[in-house]
Amino acid sequence: MTAQLGRGLPIGAASSYTTKATQTHPALIIYLLDVSGSMSLALGGRKRIDVVTESLNVALRQMVFRSTKGSRISSRYRVAIIAYSDEVRDLLGGIKRIDELMNGGMLPVLNTYRFTDTAKAFQHAEKLLKEELPSIQDCPAPLVCHMTDGVYTGEDPEPIARRIMNMSVKDGNVLVENIFISDEVLENEIEQPKRWSGVRENTDFKDDYGNKLRNMSSVIPESYRIMMREANYNLAMGSYLMFPGTNPDLVSLGFQMSAATPIY
Repeated sequence: MTAQLGRGLPIGAASSYTTKATQTHPALIIYLLDVSGSMSLALGGRKRIDVVTESLNVALRQMVFRSTKGSRISSRYRVAIIAYSDEVRDLLGGIKRIDELMNGGMLPVLNTYRFTDTAKAFQHAEKLLKEELPSIQDCPAPLVCHMTDGVYTGEDPEPIARRIMNMSVKDGNVLVENIFISDEVLENEIEQPKRWSGVRENTDFKDDYGNKLRNMSSVIPESYRIMMREANYNLAMGSYLMFPGTNPDLVSLGFQMSAATPIY
């Protein structure tokens, strides 16, 4: 098991997160999506839930593109999509291979509900990971991508997220990413997402919830950061897997990052 140092940064991080996703050793991505009532509010002239749905579908299509050789999809990714409000809803009925998901026309429809019980969602992810980890030790480190637009209404999710971040495979600790859709996150507005250096240790937030989400976010692995630099993003070394979704481009960046696992 990989020891843990700081916020999700494993000892030996420079040599971690290099296992490539293959058909025999696919990457596992677990999406936790807040579908509370506030997700029906506007973002960039559209409903937040519609921006998230489109960004998720773009990320899934990116996984298909990165899994395709010739005309055949090699299943380099496995995906779970969990929507939550006051209850947790497994939209796919378990973990699905990316080819099974896309070929079966199973793309989920996101509907909004009421509250924001974030802890329940992370507990569901923790349960899935406990079941999966023994059989995926030779696969890339799993990633949990959490998207929310407001403060949780139930139990504090941070201890659960920290337990998840201390789980590991040979490639490194489980990664946790947070996408926070709100105008009330950062002190300084991000005007050019592709030139933004990311959330850092010294980033100032408007309230304590920003600090909490950073505590619940892993450091971006160098292999992921390089992949995103090839897509012309300028995220700095040591920045966090935390993306303030103040506009649709930043929401899209967060979902693209979730699919940036090295591939073979």
